[in-house]
Amino acid sequence: MNITPLAIPEVLLITPARHGDERGWFSETFRQAALDEAGFSRTFVQDNHVRSTKRGIVRGLHFQAAPSAQDKLLRVVRGAIFDVAVDIRVGSPTYGVWVGAQLSADNAQQLLVPQGFAHGYCTLSEECEVLYKVTNYYDPKAEGALRWNDPAVAIDWGVPEAEVTTNARDAEAPLLAALPSPFVY
Repeated sequence: MNITPLAIPEVLLITPARHGDERGWFSETFRQAALDEAGFSRTFVQDNHVRSTKRGIVRGLHFQAAPSAQDKLLRVVRGAIFDVAVDIRVGSPTYGVWVGAQLSADNAQQLLVPQGFAHGYCTLSEECEVLYKVTNYYDPKAEGALRWNDPAVAIDWGVPEAEVTTNARDAEAPLLAALPSPFVY
C-alpha cells in the first residue's frame, strides 16, 4: 500500500497494490497499521455506499462539525470521480485551498480527507459507485457545506459547469467568505 501526501499534506492519496493472475486480481483495500504508520490513527465507525447514474453529478462540499467531525476514506468501485478536499481550518496557511485526485475503479486509488476539510466529488462516468468510511456517525445537527462552485475557491471539477447536476442544498451553501467554519488550525 503506497500512501502519498498531496499538496496539503494532511490529505493522503492511497494506492493499494493489486496482485493479479489469469483469474483476475486481489487487493487489500484497507489496513489500519499502514494508516497508523502514515500518522493517521483514528478509528472508522461507519461505511457508506453511494450510487450515481449520470456524469457531472457534484456531491458536496460537505463537512460535520465537532463533536461529530468526520475523517473520510473514499474509493470508487465502479466508474470514476474527481474527489476534492478544501481546507476550511481558520488560520491554516492553506485555508480556502483545494486539492483533488481522480479516483476510479481502474486506478484503485483512495483519498483520505481529514476533519477540517470540506469534501466533495464530481462523477466523471455515467455509472459510478463510491464506498467510503467515516470516523464518526452521521449527525444532521452537525452538518455543514461550502458552495461547490465558489469562485474564490475555483475548483476545476473536470466537467463544464453547465453540465453539472447538484441539489438545492449544495447549490445554496455559503461561499467561503461567509462560511462560519467550526475548525481552527
